[in-house]
Amino acid sequence: MYEINEQEIKSLKAKYGDIFMLKIEDKSCILKKPSRKVLSYATSVAAKDPMKFNEIMLNDCFVAGAEEIKTDDSYFLAAASKISELIEVKESELVKL
Repeated sequence: MYEINEQEIKSLKAKYGDIFMLKIEDKSCILKKPSRKVLSYATSVAAKDPMKFNEIMLNDCFVAGAEEIKTDDSYFLAAASKISELIEVKESELVKL
């Protein structure tokens, strides 16, 4: 299991903003939110290859931790099921004037 201390968390937050710990059985990693550019690219690729979307997103968002999460299919598929939770959509309102 990937271990991270408070100093590393502070450092990573300063560099990436919000970060997240993804735990899958005995492995874990730190993820950041995707950029709009990467999200756009991954979404355009998803029409032809939906699994490639997850691969692009995981590779871009991966900050530190167990490389097996990116390379071992069983860990990758578990991570893929959580990738969409990194995409934050704020509430908005459109008002006709």
